[in-house]
Amino acid sequence: MNEATPPNRCRIVLIAPPLMPAEQICAAFEGGDVASLILPDNGMDDASFQAFAEKIVPIAQGAGIAVIIAGDSRIAGRVQADGIHVEVKPRELAETIERLAGKMMVGAGGAKTRDEALELGEQRPDYMFFGRFGYDNKPEPHHRNLALGEWWAEMISIPCIVMGGSELASVETVAATGAEFVALSSAVFADGREPRAAIAAANALLDETAPRFED
Repeated sequence: MNEATPPNRCRIVLIAPPLMPAEQICAAFEGGDVASLILPDNGMDDASFQAFAEKIVPIAQGAGIAVIIAGDSRIAGRVQADGIHVEVKPRELAETIERLAGKMMVGAGGAKTRDEALELGEQRPDYMFFGRFGYDNKPEPHHRNLALGEWWAEMISIPCIVMGGSELASVETVAATGAEFVALSSAVFADGREPRAAIAAANALLDETAPRFED
């Protein structure tokens, strides 16, 4: 179960991979601190995705984990999620933030350059995500995402999430950039890995090596 007081260092954001049973995702929560969970639809139709999310949301929130639905504010509202994740143009991002103000958080992704990130950041999303869902298939994080995360964390006050790699040790690389969050998916949910143990191991690495943030 998560600690009552979040650690003062880079924290884990889980991303649910395709075809992963809800029970396996929820099992990861028992491994220690997880800041939030992003649920993409992963090709499911609306009814299946909603039913899938409804299994997970109350368990995650009961463990102190914020649940973010990728892309669909209607389903996010129906399952009482904490926010949505969108990859849209700045104007649409601004409209989404205005529409959901006071109801749920809105996180932004999709930026591949500093200019794109700044344009999105001007709309004041709750976080900026650097990386792509499902592309964490190499041991280390993508160098571009690391570079953007390091630059963003140094220059901008909006928190950022950087996509980790397929190995748990990649959390150390992301934490060294100063990013507030490291996203993990295949490193936790790959075949043969036990999600609870993977989260425990990732948190142990962060406890040992991640820089501490200033209070």
